[in-house]
Amino acid sequence: MYRVTTDIIRHLSQSHQQMARILSAERQVVVRMAEMVGGLPDTSWFDDINGMLDSTADVTKSLISYLNSLADLEESMADSLANVLETLRESDEE
Repeated sequence: MYRVTTDIIRHLSQSHQQMARILSAERQVVVRMAEMVGGLPDTSWFDDINGMLDSTADVTKSLISYLNSLADLEESMADSLANVLETLRESDEE
């Protein structure tokens, strides 16, 4: 039983590691987009205020998406760990 549980933990760990790699790549994209926005000159945007608002909204959406992905990863890891701990408790009781 412990070997099966250990294998499950190993697979979950690898899955979470891959999810973390994806989130890291997404983080780099969001950071780069924010740097690009921060690098824009402070000149008048009144000519293209709608474009500026659209670009700002896109960066904000990307940031929110990234933070939601982090929250999903954390929740997934917590659920997986809870299931593993429950399985270990059940095997200890037997």
